[in-house]
Amino acid sequence: MNPIFGKCPVCGEELRVTKMECRSCGTEIGGQFAITRLARLSASDVEFVETFIKNRGNAYKVGEELEMPYSSVRARLTEIIRAMGYEPGAEPKDEPIAISPEKRKTILQDLARGKISADDAVRFLQGEAE
Repeated sequence: MNPIFGKCPVCGEELRVTKMECRSCGTEIGGQFAITRLARLSASDVEFVETFIKNRGNAYKVGEELEMPYSSVRARLTEIIRAMGYEPGAEPKDEPIAISPEKRKTILQDLARGKISADDAVRFLQGEAE
């Protein structure tokens, strides 16, 4: 079965659904039916959203799975939000930098072993230093 297109492949305008049919009994219903915001997304956008949901919204894990940097995951998410007809909220100015759980663990282990100071650990955890 082919997926629903949200936009016309010729002119790019929004399509409308005018007929639905039951696969089980063959009942047909005609009229004008709304296409959901998700159905308007491209196949690659739907794949991204599915990956995002599967990873419970963890942008770092999405990036790992799709082999893209955290900043690209955030940018792609913003594009999809706009494609769905929403305006994304303002970016928080003090949003923490995403670091991997492994890197966070290493920093905390180095702190516990006395390899780095508490001030250095804070800077590393906040992404201010490498």
